[in-house]
Amino acid sequence: QVHLVESGGGLAQAGGSLRLSCAASGRTFSNDYMGWFRQAPGKEHEFVAAITWSDGSTYYADSVKGRFTVSRDSAKNTVYLQMNAMKPEDTAVYYCATTASGSIRAVRSYADWGQGTLVTVSS
Repeated sequence: QVHLVESGGGLAQAGGSLRLSCAASGRTFSNDYMGWFRQAPGKEHEFVAAITWSDGSTYYADSVKGRFTVSRDSAKNTVYLQMNAMKPEDTAVYYCATTASGSIRAVRSYADWGQGTLVTVSS
């Protein structure tokens, strides 16, 4: 059974930084993508970033490109989302999720999800 646990959420000021972690367990993820999504109050899940476990290729939403960085530590089975130059519109619950196939930017591609961690950015 796949188990994803996010951590690192909290309160940041506009222009500040936070780093989220997602610890994965339960199976081998070498052929997977690990995605980060977020959901703001009253809105749908939104793709943020993704990384392939195998070669570390990264993908970003236009809204976070240049500000957020996704990385992985394969030895620890952990994926990180470094968030810099944060904006109030980054406020959301952030989720990590994993998939081995499908569109990496589509929520429907991901079968396994963490419980989410709340990020609040004050202006």
